[in-house]
Amino acid sequence: MIEGLQSFQNVFKIPELKRRVLFTTAMLVAYRVGAHVPTPGIDGHALGQFFDQVQGTLLGMVDLFSGGNLRRLSIFALGIMPYISASIILQLLTVVIPALERLAKEGEAGRKKITQYTRYGTIALSIVQSLGIAYGLEGMRSPTGVSIVPTPGWGFRLLVLITLTAGTALIMWMGEQISEKGIGNGISLIIFAGIVVRLPSAITASYTLISTGELKLFVFGAIVLVMVAVTAAVVLMQEGQRKIPVQYAKRVVGRRVYGGQSTHIPLRINTAGVIPVIFASSLILFPATLTRFVPHPWMQAISDALSPGRMSYTILYMGLIVFFAYFYTAIVFNPIDLADNMKKYGGFIPGVRPGKKTAEYIDRTLTRITLPGALFLALISVLPDYLIRWFNVPFYFGGTSLLIVVGVALDTVRQMESHLLMRNYEGFLKKSSRSRGAFARG
Repeated sequence: MIEGLQSFQNVFKIPELKRRVLFTTAMLVAYRVGAHVPTPGIDGHALGQFFDQVQGTLLGMVDLFSGGNLRRLSIFALGIMPYISASIILQLLTVVIPALERLAKEGEAGRKKITQYTRYGTIALSIVQSLGIAYGLEGMRSPTGVSIVPTPGWGFRLLVLITLTAGTALIMWMGEQISEKGIGNGISLIIFAGIVVRLPSAITASYTLISTGELKLFVFGAIVLVMVAVTAAVVLMQEGQRKIPVQYAKRVVGRRVYGGQSTHIPLRINTAGVIPVIFASSLILFPATLTRFVPHPWMQAISDALSPGRMSYTILYMGLIVFFAYFYTAIVFNPIDLADNMKKYGGFIPGVRPGKKTAEYIDRTLTRITLPGALFLALISVLPDYLIRWFNVPFYFGGTSLLIVVGVALDTVRQMESHLLMRNYEGFLKKSSRSRGAFARG
């Protein structure tokens, strides 16, 4: 405990890291402040009563990812999901459109251009979603029959469109600023903040049910133990690696001898991290804000079929997670480039020929270890939804949110640790760092 506090104090001994942490904190605080600024023209009490009815449905899950902003219909009601959806669309188009593929290979200039297209796509998706929400709200009533929109019409629709689109653009800017000037992935941290901020209310609701006898204490204790075990399993899978041994041949340059040492390539079981879960959730949640708010029978049927706990939702969600695990791994990890670099510096895998054979071996190994990682993500994402439904526990902290919270926390701590270790400070993960160093020396 004392060592952990010492490591945390070291963060504020490095001016650059301290500045990044404080900047990230300030951006997240600003995001939470904006979450309490309501969109004009809405009866907030009636809207809150309506959302009490949709707990556990797909619309409730949309509210979870928006950090409760949709329930209040704040200026950030759309959340960051339009930006994630636009990013997915651009990445998929990059694979099939040669012009975008060339842009992606142009380095920093091409990346900036694709980022600009992603911003345009975010605004377009935000306009469509905000209009769908405005139309749907006009026809909705609270359980007591009170209209959610007291004065419907085009004035209200345009007001909602401008407010929600501007809110999403502001969140997108905040996320990019955190990634550039702060610590961690800005978009993931915004989702993280929206999920974690609801933890106190979940604890309060659980205590209320226990005190009234609706929830048995031993059932609550058993579920807490399951959540702890699942969290430990998530950490284990996130940190798990398959180490491929690499040997470097000796090279004589002038009077110096280079190479000759042994090392390894650490292939992560879950290379894509928590991104597949976020991407899959985004693709399912995007139509939810349209189908749920549009009062048409077949639109409502789609919304019901995609509600958490339904078999159609489970199959689609798990399939998307597995797909994006492979898709994102293929984007961030290129076996051909790795094999070429190894060959250039005299590195080889024992028993495997350098060049093409090495690339094929790495690709085959990565494909095999990605499958269990992807299946684990998919199972953890949907299993708690069924457990919560069966035991009627007021946990918003389901599998999806748990994976995001743990994954984002690990990635952020890992980035902070890298800053500490570069400046000869002890990191947060001391034992793992030392063991990795001992393995490399061995």
